[in-house]
Amino acid sequence: MPETVLSLKNISKLYRLGEIGTGTISHDLNRWWYRMRGKENPYLKIGQENIRSQKGGEYNWALKDLSIDVNQGDIIGIIGKNGAGKSTLLKLLSRVTTPTRGTIKIKGRIASLLEVGTGFHPELTGKENIFLNGAILGMSRYDIKNRFDEIVDFAGVERYIDTPVKRYSSGMYVRLAFGVAAHLNSEILIVDEVLAVGDIEFQSKCLGKMKNISTSEGKTVLFVSHNMGAIKNLCSSALMLLNGMLYQNGPTGEVIDAYLSSGVESGRTLEWLNGINPGNHELRVISIQVLDQYGNLDKALITADTIKIKIQYELLLSVKNLRVTLNLYTTDGSLLLSSSDFNQQDESRIREPGLYESVCNLPANFFNAGKYIVSVDFDIPLSRPIVMGLSVNFMITEVMENQLGMLSDSKVPGLIHPLLPWDIRKI
Repeated sequence: MPETVLSLKNISKLYRLGEIGTGTISHDLNRWWYRMRGKENPYLKIGQENIRSQKGGEYNWALKDLSIDVNQGDIIGIIGKNGAGKSTLLKLLSRVTTPTRGTIKIKGRIASLLEVGTGFHPELTGKENIFLNGAILGMSRYDIKNRFDEIVDFAGVERYIDTPVKRYSSGMYVRLAFGVAAHLNSEILIVDEVLAVGDIEFQSKCLGKMKNISTSEGKTVLFVSHNMGAIKNLCSSALMLLNGMLYQNGPTGEVIDAYLSSGVESGRTLEWLNGINPGNHELRVISIQVLDQYGNLDKALITADTIKIKIQYELLLSVKNLRVTLNLYTTDGSLLLSSSDFNQQDESRIREPGLYESVCNLPANFFNAGKYIVSVDFDIPLSRPIVMGLSVNFMITEVMENQLGMLSDSKVPGLIHPLLPWDIRKI
């Protein structure tokens, strides 16, 4: 059985918003007495209003009843929106702060990289900071010397190693800090979203190093990132935080799907269920939906999907030459394409009364990642409009293999991104 190195039981962290004290004990007591009687803070400035009590009170649970177990050698991805509690969780594990309630059991030493320059003294040189960090982790000077050349070579800052780190760029800071955290003797490595500061080459090197220390050295890695490609490539399992609580925990692919789906706008569908449908005496629009290739509305759309635009409507009378048109726009108003079902009808071009469904299939591997707007029109060409400009928003996320052979969710340039045929031959 794998050994558990991190165990969190019902962890919660409570923060108080705004000013904590007035500056004197007498004023604090007086403010408390006013609050107990349901009156406003007597020390607010004239015209100032304490709106925190109207928006959920003066307290905020950054984490709420979080319980997880992490085994030795695991690489765990931690994902979630900004403010979900990811950084708070890592600070609790790194002992930067303590939980309001709950227990944390840690077996082994922890090396943390929470933000640029964590644990570095700006007045000390890169060399001195390496020895300082090693000493904090409980390593002897002899052990640090044995690892010193390897750290400097990995970070690529040999030329500047005797320069105070306050003169380093943010990228150099991260290079050295990650080199120290990854190479010194620690059983658990915690990395927050700091690798985004580095260049592509260094990010690739860091991901490879984290995978290597997990498989060959048995270290446990907790990795926070908004780069879903990096999470998917590196981590075997992941957990998603939402509003300070554990939303999902399991295989990386399933958790990423849940995260991407949670970020998709509810605007992917327009439905009229209250009887006030757009239209006239001959046509009523029922719904417009943007679906993935399997007909799902709740799954994230990715560039590799065939995207289905399904339009449902009811004809109350026989209509000749009806045209259903789909216009696809970017969020800045650029028209990408326009397509209609006009030429897909039989020769009579007459649609009898009844329920209809027109589906347009947008090809896979054609659209770039981004947000788009579908605008649907119903009209009789060269005659009259019926319903115009019904708009639906949707988002496409790209998760593809990049030139380095790793999964990436970064957007490539251009409005479209087709997979074009290439011929490669030796001549």
